[in-house]
Amino acid sequence: MTTTTLDTSQALAQVSAQWDSSILPQLKDYIAIPAKSPMFAPDWQQQGLLEQVVRNAASWVEAQKVAGLRLEIVRLPGRTPLLFFEVEGTQPNANAATSPTVLMYGHLDKQPEFDGWRSHLGPWTPVLEGDRLYGRGGADDGYAIYASIAAIQALKTQNVAHPRIVGLIETSEESGSGDLLPYIDALKPRLGDVGLVICLDSGAGNYDQLWLTTSLRGMASGTLKVQILTEGVHSGDASGVVPSSFRILRQVLDRLEDSATGRVLPASFHCTIPPERIAQAQATAAILGDAAYSRFPWAHHDCGGSTLFALPTTQDPVQALLKRTWEPTLSVTGAEGLPALQDAGNVLRPYTAFQLSLRLPPLVDAAACVQELKTLLEDNAPYRARVTWEGASSANGWNAPDMAPWFEQALHTASRAHFGADCGYIGQGGTIPLMNMLSQGFPRAQMMVCGVLGPQSNAHGPNEFLHVPYAKKLTAAVAQVIAAMPPAPAVAEVQAA
Repeated sequence: MTTTTLDTSQALAQVSAQWDSSILPQLKDYIAIPAKSPMFAPDWQQQGLLEQVVRNAASWVEAQKVAGLRLEIVRLPGRTPLLFFEVEGTQPNANAATSPTVLMYGHLDKQPEFDGWRSHLGPWTPVLEGDRLYGRGGADDGYAIYASIAAIQALKTQNVAHPRIVGLIETSEESGSGDLLPYIDALKPRLGDVGLVICLDSGAGNYDQLWLTTSLRGMASGTLKVQILTEGVHSGDASGVVPSSFRILRQVLDRLEDSATGRVLPASFHCTIPPERIAQAQATAAILGDAAYSRFPWAHHDCGGSTLFALPTTQDPVQALLKRTWEPTLSVTGAEGLPALQDAGNVLRPYTAFQLSLRLPPLVDAAACVQELKTLLEDNAPYRARVTWEGASSANGWNAPDMAPWFEQALHTASRAHFGADCGYIGQGGTIPLMNMLSQGFPRAQMMVCGVLGPQSNAHGPNEFLHVPYAKKLTAAVAQVIAAMPPAPAVAEVQAA
């Protein structure tokens, strides 16, 4: 006999025990495998590492013997593998064609190593230090498949009625999810009518409450190259006559960004911030205070006996939240044509190339920005230098739909039960291409976008870690939200309203 109520204490105890006994060992094995995303490992098929982490996860899921669960590794020709699972629902009519389905999402591909790891840590060296599991990919977000299954098992153990559940665990997310849409198209008949998406690839404002991501920025990236010579020449001979490719590149970038303030100049790269997002930022700023900007690893130096820290662009917590989520910003993430310092002779270099990463507001058309960038950067080059904008890619941002009353209440109830505080709302500065795909494909679905990437967790950078106690509570909270999802008739009424 099924019940509609989840015992939250029992659920947390169960998932915590499962994390300690089974999930953490799996994540340690996962971290040790350098399963980099295809953008950073073009020979991923020959390496076989993405295949390895998918197979390992599939073996673990099958070993859990979840009642009503079917799992398979789906492979489309030339595409990275995808793990798909489906669990029969236990609510009345839960498996009917018109009944809403819960879609759970995560990914198993990783960012590259990066440098700066502390001496006893490393990207492929799992280290559990206190509450933190260090290593690349554990928090972003190799834990997702394991937490998803653990949440489902918590429901099964207590015989709590739940809707039909499917899962998509991809391996191309860190490359822009280029392989995901073909899989969604291929699997769409099996996905059903998705009424709730649970994406475990996002962040948290602190580790003291559940956090719902309300928006994601988009992205435009590419390589800007300025070439002035066909080969390097002696700087003493040519400088003063031959303009520096670096100086020309600076001039070109001045068309895009005000270097004094960091403001991105084209008006089309900005959008109006919805009033409800401003109100949410104000509420979140009241919770986080100075941590909205102080949480970053600021450089510092001694000056007259005092320690001076580098400063953020703003010390207003509200503005800090909005700047990292609703304003466009430019970052230079790589360079070419510049020798290492120990190899830098007195040579005027023939070219300079920068890899540009432009974060865009959630409501801006990223593809249109890429096209505008080509004209903006390439036309009328100073000194008629050869300026090219190449290898461009883009992904739109995302703004969450309005919340149904049941969903909002479920979030707060779950957060209070496991954290003792209401759910917080926060925008994220990163990009999850899947969310726009799902919002377009399932416009009536509620979106539970959350994750374990809280303060100092440093996804993509050195010393990335997963906060284990938070991950345990998040897993239990996910189970509670799934349990709160109304049966089909009630969901239909909410959606119609």
